[in-house]
Amino acid sequence: MASIRRLGEKWRAEVYRKGQRKSKVFPTRREAREWAARVEFELDNPQEVAADATLGDLLDRYRREVTPGKRGRRSEEIRIERLKRDPISRMKLGRLTPDVFSAWRDDRLRVVGPATVRREMGFLSSVLNTARREWGMLADNPLSEVRRPSSPPPRDRLPTDAEIAALRAAAGDDLERLTARALHAFLFALETAMRAGEICSLRWDDVDLDRRVARLRETKNGRPRDVPLSTEAVRLLRELPRRDPVFGLTPRQLDALWRALRRKAGVSGLTFHDSRHAAITRLARKLDVLALARMVGHSDLRMLQVYYNETAEELARRLD
Repeated sequence: MASIRRLGEKWRAEVYRKGQRKSKVFPTRREAREWAARVEFELDNPQEVAADATLGDLLDRYRREVTPGKRGRRSEEIRIERLKRDPISRMKLGRLTPDVFSAWRDDRLRVVGPATVRREMGFLSSVLNTARREWGMLADNPLSEVRRPSSPPPRDRLPTDAEIAALRAAAGDDLERLTARALHAFLFALETAMRAGEICSLRWDDVDLDRRVARLRETKNGRPRDVPLSTEAVRLLRELPRRDPVFGLTPRQLDALWRALRRKAGVSGLTFHDSRHAAITRLARKLDVLALARMVGHSDLRMLQVYYNETAEELARRLD
């Protein structure tokens, strides 16, 4: 029997079935009861649910039960919406075979690049594994038998001095303006190797200019980390008008502003994330591998090779 109880101004529904406990909070008692009834039926009748379910149904359930707990839930919701528009989402689970997914992969490769298809396949595999392990709706994951496209070569695009100068001229130096702060964020990223989302979420309470340390509470891998700040990074922070978050930008604003700034400056192909490549390449000359990995938040040291882009000519000069 489900338990529905008041939680302040909201309602918490709790369901316990066959060793599984699920709970969720809703704004109304009616929504809580409807959710509890649906979950009870799904837990009691997994095979019946699976027999009539489509891949789109799995995506909807995953969005309801799993996506809300993720930091990148908004981007995942967008990916689910795109996948639900694909004809494969209307197929019954029993018809989803490796051959079906292979054909879907090849069709997608005619529209988007290999990196996008690899990400979509990875996400779908997570959905199917959840349905198999936690919901009892699949005996196996048919996508696990399908070859993923080869990884594209890592980017080696670094900003030149001329491009930085052009971006400075296009952005101006009035940091009350969003465009100037977008470039300021890029210059700060060149010093710290911080990601765009990390920079946008940085708050003054987490910055110690005297100790030259910035505390990142939200990172890609979900673990907080402390980032040492160079003298130049501290100078860039001191120049900013006082706002909280520090740069006064959201990730979506920063992305749009960067694209507009790049067009205005006549700079082609340079992404904001290329600042991370440039920063790691420069920092590798100053820090040992373990210190560098700790600073930039890589738990797998092999990832440093993806971002390290020093040329053979530059290495040759360091040999003398």
